[in-house]
Amino acid sequence: MKYSFVIILLIALSFLGCEKDDICSNDTPTTPSLIIRFYDVTNPNTDVLNSVTNLRIQGIGNDDVLPDYDVVATDSIAVPLKTTDNVTQYSLYKEYVYDDNDTPDDDSDDTVTGNEDVITITYDMEEVYVSRACGYKTVYRNVSINLVEDDDNWIQLIRSVNDNQSVEDENEVQFKLYH
Repeated sequence: MKYSFVIILLIALSFLGCEKDDICSNDTPTTPSLIIRFYDVTNPNTDVLNSVTNLRIQGIGNDDVLPDYDVVATDSIAVPLKTTDNVTQYSLYKEYVYDDNDTPDDDSDDTVTGNEDVITITYDMEEVYVSRACGYKTVYRNVSINLVEDDDNWIQLIRSVNDNQSVEDENEVQFKLYH
């Protein structure tokens, strides 16, 4: 009887050392993407949305197209920013068309048409503690977007929603691009 009491006591004491499992919920905000909406340049003082047709977005120095942005029509985008550098560049194609000339095994005769604009996004990064389970997330401060000028820019005007724009969550638009 004495031994069974000791065993029960040891088992009870072992449970006191257990901690609650830390699991980062999918609802927990993580590093946010930059939210951009497209507007009609002929009405810059109104909020008339203007979808971009056949939009394709690709990171500069990256052969992969952003998921969900490979020849789509949309009036808003959410693009990730680098957490290892304070500059991110994207190539935004309007009216993108890829033609392999019916020779899928021969890349030498492939053509791409559409209007490509390159944007450069600069920012300061700040690490913010979320929780023990989730760790840290990056928020972006002093975000700005500059358009690389060429002979045929389809993006005509870029406006930030706020002065000293920051990107802390994905619940609001941070920039407006007019075309």
